[in-house]
Amino acid sequence: MTDPRTLYLIDGSGFIFRAFYGLPPMTRADGTPVNAVLGFVNMLIKLMADRRAESLAVVFDVSRTTFRNQIYPAYKANRDETPPELVPQFPLVREATRAFNLPALEVEGFEADDLIASYVRAARAAGRAVTIVSSDKDLMQLVGDGVTMLDPLKERMIGPAEVMEKFGVGPDKVVDVQSLAGDSTDNVPGVPGIGIKTAAQLINEYGDLDRLLARAGEIKQPKRRQALIDFAEQALISRRLVRLEDQVPLPLPLAELVWRAPDTETLTAFLLAQGFRSVLGRLKGLGATASTAARPAPTLPAPVEISAEPPPVQTAPVQTSYELVQSLESLQEWIERATEVGTIAIDTETDSLTPATATLVGISLATAPGRACYIPLAHILAELGPVPVQIKTEAVLTALKPLLEDPAVLKVGHNLKFDYQMFVRHGIQITPWDDTLLLSYVLDSGSHGHGMDELAKLHLNYDTITYDQVTGTGKARVTFDKVPVERAGPYAAEDADITLRLYRLLKPRLIAARLSTVYETLERPLVAVVAEMERAGVLVDRAVLARLGQEFAVKMAEFEQDIHRLAGHPFNVGSPKQLGEVLFEQMNLGTGASKKGKSGAWSTDQAVLETLAEQGAEIATRVLDWRQLAKLKNTYTDALQDQISPVTGRVHTSFALAVTNTGRLSSSDPNLQNIPIRSEEGRKIRGAFVAAPGFKLISVDYSQIELRLVAEIAGIEALRQAFRDGADIHALTASQVFGVPLDQVSGDLRRKAKAINFGIIYGISGFGLGKQLGIGTGEANTFIAGYLERFHELKAWIDQTKEFARSHGYVETLFGRRCAIAGMTDRNAARRTFAERQAINAPIQGTAADIIKRAMIKMPAALAAAGLSARMLLQVHDELLFEAPEAEAEATAAVARRVMEGVAALSVPLVAEAGIAQSWADAH
Repeated sequence: MTDPRTLYLIDGSGFIFRAFYGLPPMTRADGTPVNAVLGFVNMLIKLMADRRAESLAVVFDVSRTTFRNQIYPAYKANRDETPPELVPQFPLVREATRAFNLPALEVEGFEADDLIASYVRAARAAGRAVTIVSSDKDLMQLVGDGVTMLDPLKERMIGPAEVMEKFGVGPDKVVDVQSLAGDSTDNVPGVPGIGIKTAAQLINEYGDLDRLLARAGEIKQPKRRQALIDFAEQALISRRLVRLEDQVPLPLPLAELVWRAPDTETLTAFLLAQGFRSVLGRLKGLGATASTAARPAPTLPAPVEISAEPPPVQTAPVQTSYELVQSLESLQEWIERATEVGTIAIDTETDSLTPATATLVGISLATAPGRACYIPLAHILAELGPVPVQIKTEAVLTALKPLLEDPAVLKVGHNLKFDYQMFVRHGIQITPWDDTLLLSYVLDSGSHGHGMDELAKLHLNYDTITYDQVTGTGKARVTFDKVPVERAGPYAAEDADITLRLYRLLKPRLIAARLSTVYETLERPLVAVVAEMERAGVLVDRAVLARLGQEFAVKMAEFEQDIHRLAGHPFNVGSPKQLGEVLFEQMNLGTGASKKGKSGAWSTDQAVLETLAEQGAEIATRVLDWRQLAKLKNTYTDALQDQISPVTGRVHTSFALAVTNTGRLSSSDPNLQNIPIRSEEGRKIRGAFVAAPGFKLISVDYSQIELRLVAEIAGIEALRQAFRDGADIHALTASQVFGVPLDQVSGDLRRKAKAINFGIIYGISGFGLGKQLGIGTGEANTFIAGYLERFHELKAWIDQTKEFARSHGYVETLFGRRCAIAGMTDRNAARRTFAERQAINAPIQGTAADIIKRAMIKMPAALAAAGLSARMLLQVHDELLFEAPEAEAEATAAVARRVMEGVAALSVPLVAEAGIAQSWADAH
C-alpha cells in the first residue's frame, strides 16, 4: 500500500516496446498482433490493484521528431523502422487507455520523458510523491527526493541505490555520465572511447562535467585526455540531448490526474474485441481495491461478439432528452458530466459552410445515447419574437476550452474537419478525436454515402430532422442564426446524439474488419492536416484572372466567328440543341456519330464532337476549343474572383475526405484539382496562384508514382530493376515489348510504349489504345498482348485481382484500404468490363493516395523539426504545394522531398521532384 496521493506516471511509449519484445507473439482472431496491448492492459490492472493507485496518467510520445532534432539532427536517426507487427498496437494502446478512462498525455515537440519530468517537478513542488512506471535509464536522473521508479515487467523498484548500481553515480550525476558515454540507441554522440564505467570514474573524481572539461588537460591517459579536449563541444551537445526538459506546459493540471471508473460497456467491448476474455474476470474485483467513493466497482455486462459485418439495423427506440443550455451554471453541469463520461460527441452550427469566415452560431454536445444539449450563441432576434437567451460566445468557449483540449476526454464528430477549423479560429485545439464520417468511409467506402442522415437511416432506422426543415428551402431559406432557438435546439442536439450513437456502432467494427490501421494512421490524423491547409488558403492575383478572362473572351469570340462561318450562319454555340441541329440536320455530319435523346435533341457531348473531329469536321474541332475556353472562363477566371475571401484575400478550397472510392481527396468550392495542366490555357490559370510578397511557392510531386506501384504491386521484376537503375522506363518498355535494342528505340516507339504503360493502369482496351495511337484495334491488341507476354507477372496479377474482386466485392491497397467494386458479375458486358477496369486501377490509385496521405501527415512535424515556417496549401493527387519565406524555400523543398520519398518501404524507389517559383505555374 502506498500513499493515495502518490502520483503514478506510466511511460506508455516505453512500455509498449518492452512488452512487445518481452512477451511472446500473440494475435487476435483476425490476425492483428496484440501481445504488447495485453501486456499494457495487465500492467494497468496490476498497478491499480496492487498499489491502490488513484492518481495516475499514461504519457505518450507524439512522434520521433522533437526539439532535440533541432539541436542535433542525427538524434535517433539510426533507429530501425518500427516492426510491422508493432505498428497497429500503438493506436490500440491509446484506445486501451481511453477504455480504462485514464488520462492520456502527450505534447507535440517533446518526448514522453520530458512530460514525465515536468509532472515530477510540479508534483514535488506540491509536496507529493511520484512513482514513474518505467525502466527507462533516461528517467533515472529524476529518482530521489520522493521520486521512485517501478519496473512493471520485473516488478522491481528503482531508487538511488539501483541508479548507483546502474551508472556508478547518484541520480544527480546521471546526466553527466550519459553526456560522456553517449547512447548508441538514441545516437547521442558522447565522447569517443569513454563508456559508462570510465565516465562514472571521471565524474566521481572531478565532480561534474563542466569541471572535468575545464581540467581535461590534467588527465594522465593521453588518448582519454585528447578525446575530452577534442570532443568537449560534443559532450556539451550530448548533455543537452540527455537532460530532460522539465518545463513542458502541462496538458492537464495535477488535480485532474485521477482514475475514474470506466464505462463498463466501452471497456468490455474493447477487451472482447482484442480476445482478452480472461481479463474480464480480473476486473470484477478491481473496484474494491480502492475506496468505493473514489472508484465504484464496475458491473460488467454480458459478453458481446464484435463482427466485421455491419450490425443489424437498430430499431429499438432511444428515449431522448435534449436540453437548451442558456446559463453558465447549466453549461458547467454538462462539462462535468462530459469529463466524467470521457467520450462526448460535439457539433457546431454556423451561418455558412465556409469555415474561414463563418460565424459560430451554436454548439451541441452529447454524453450518452439520447442525452444531448444545444448551446445557442449567436441567434438573432426572430421577427416578432422574443430576444433569445444566450450565453456570450467568449464565456462559453472559455468554459469549454479545457474540456475540448482535455487529452483524457475523447471528442467525436461527424465531418470533424469543419468543427476543428471553427474551434481553432477561436483558439481551441481539439484533442483527441474520432470522426464517424471517416469511420464509415473506411469501413464501407464505396457501398453507400456517409452523410449523417443516410447513416442514421441505414444503421439506426432513424429519420433525422433535416436542415431544410429548420431553415426552409429556396427563397424562403434563412441562415441558421435566424432560426428560433426553440426549433434549432432539437435539430442541433440530435446531430450530436446521432453522431455518438453511430460512433458506438462503427468504431468496434474497425478491429474485426482489420481496418484500424487504415483509420488510425491514414484517415484520422489527416483531419487536422487538411483543416490547416484549408485555413491557410492560397493567394490569387485578381489582376491576372481578369486579364486572362478578357483574353479568353477574345479567343472565344474568334472561335465563334469561325464556327458561324463554317456553319454558314450565326447561332448560339452554347446551345446543345442548336448545335445538334447545325451539325446533324443542316450539315449532315458524322453518320452514326450521334443519336437523338428522349427530348428529341441530338447529343453533342465531348465524345461525339471528338469523333467528328477525328473524321475531319473542322467545325467540331472549333466547338471543342470554344468549350474548353468557356469552361476555363466560367469556372476559373470569372468564378475564382468571387471566391477570394474578403477577410484573408485568399481562396480557401474545401477538401472532401470521404468521397472517392480509392481514398483520394477531392476539392470543391472551388475545385483546384481539376485545372487542366496539359493545355497552355490551363497552365495560365495556375499562373494566377501566387506567393505572398517575400515568399515562394514550392511544388513537390511524385514522379511516375502509379507506374512504380504497378511494378511493385504486380511484382514485375524487370520494371522494378529499371526504376532502381533510374532507367527511362518508357524506352525500356519499348525495347522489351517491340524487341528493339534500347539504344535504337525511336521516339515513335517510346510514345507507343508510354501509352501502353499508362493505359495498362486504367485497363485500356485495344479500341482505346488504337484510338489514342491512331492505329487499328487489331494492331493495338497485338501491342497489349506483347506487353502482357513480356511482363507476365502483370497478367497474373490482373487475373488474380479480378478474381478477388469477384469473390469479395472489393480490392485492397498495399496499406489495407478497401475499395468497393460493384458490377464484377453484372450480366451487362459494358458494366462488367468497367468494373474490371476499376478493380485493376483501384489498388494502384488507392495506394498512391495512401502514400501521399502518409507524407501529408508526417510533413508538419518534419518542417517544424527543421525549424521551417512553411505551410502546406494544396494537394493535387500526386503533388503538394507549399508556401515558404524566400530564405527557407530551398530547405523546405529538401524536407518535403525527403518526407515524400521516405514514407513507404517499397522495392522500387519513390522519387519526388520539386520546383520553386513565384507562381504555381512556374513552380510545377
